[in-house]
Amino acid sequence: MNKRAMMSYLLASVLAMAGFTVVADNLTVQAKASAKDYASHTAKAAIDFGVQKKYLWLDSKGNFYPNSQITQGQFIASLVAIRGLKEVAPVPQLPAGHWAKMSYEKAQKAGILDNVKIDPNRLLTKEETALLVFNSWKPYRGEKSPNLTNTGALVTWGWMKPAPNGQPKFHEDLPVLRSDAAEILQFMWQDKWQLEQGRKYADEFHKSLKVVNGKITGKVPKGDGNFLIRAMFITNSDGRNGFLNNESFSVPVNTVNSLSFEVINSKDSGIAGGYWYPKLPKLDCENRTQKFYR
Repeated sequence: MNKRAMMSYLLASVLAMAGFTVVADNLTVQAKASAKDYASHTAKAAIDFGVQKKYLWLDSKGNFYPNSQITQGQFIASLVAIRGLKEVAPVPQLPAGHWAKMSYEKAQKAGILDNVKIDPNRLLTKEETALLVFNSWKPYRGEKSPNLTNTGALVTWGWMKPAPNGQPKFHEDLPVLRSDAAEILQFMWQDKWQLEQGRKYADEFHKSLKVVNGKITGKVPKGDGNFLIRAMFITNSDGRNGFLNNESFSVPVNTVNSLSFEVINSKDSGIAGGYWYPKLPKLDCENRTQKFYR
C-alpha cells in the first residue's frame, strides 16, 4: 500500500473508532471496502458485542476494518468506555480539539497511561496492548505475575491469543489487529460485569447474616442462573458445612470458626467473587476475589 493510501486507511479507522459522524467517502479505504467488512470474520461476535455495548464503533458504512492494526488512541477510547470513566487529568501532549484528548484525559486520571508513551496514532504490539490492559484492570484484578511479561501474563490469563505455531508462545512484538482487540475487550467487559454481579450477591448475602440466640443465620442469594453461589462454613473440627443458591441456614456459633462465600461463573468457572469471614461470630468480611497475580 502506498503512503497516501496508508494515511487514508489510518484516518478512516481513527474516525470510526472515535465515533465521529464525519462522512469521508473520498477516502481510498472506504472506496475499496464493502459494507459490513467483518460479516464473515471469526471475530464477528466479539465486534458485534462491542458495538452493542458501545465500546466499539463502526464507520458510516458499517465497516470495522478488522484486519487493520489497532492504534493506541482507538484502544484507549474503548478502555475508557468499558470502564465508564468520568474524571479527567491533564494530558498536555495532545492539543486542544484533538479527537482523542478527552479519552486520554480520562485514562490519565485512572492510571491507564502509567509507563505509556502517549501517541494516539501508534500501532500497538501485543506487549503495548497488554500493558494498557493491566493498567486498566488493576482496580478489578490487581497486579499481574512479576514472573511474566505483560504479554505472557495476558496469554496465560486467556485473554490474548498465543503466537502462531513455530513462534515463541509469548512473542511480544507481534501486531494486534482490530479484530484481536475486539476479542480482548469483550473479555474485559464480561469480567467487569461478572465482578459487579459477584459484588452485588456478596452484599445481598452479607445483609442477610445475623447472630441471634447463639446461631448464625442467613440466606445464599438465589442468583439468576448464570452463577453458582456458595457459602461454606469451616467447623471447629476442620469440617465443611456448605449451602448453595437460595438455601437458608441456621448454624450454631460454637460449632464453626470461619465462613467463605463464593460466586462462580457457571459457564467457565471463573471467580466472580470470593469473600472470607475469618473470625466468627464477628461478621467482618475480607474480599479475596481472584487476582491476576497467581
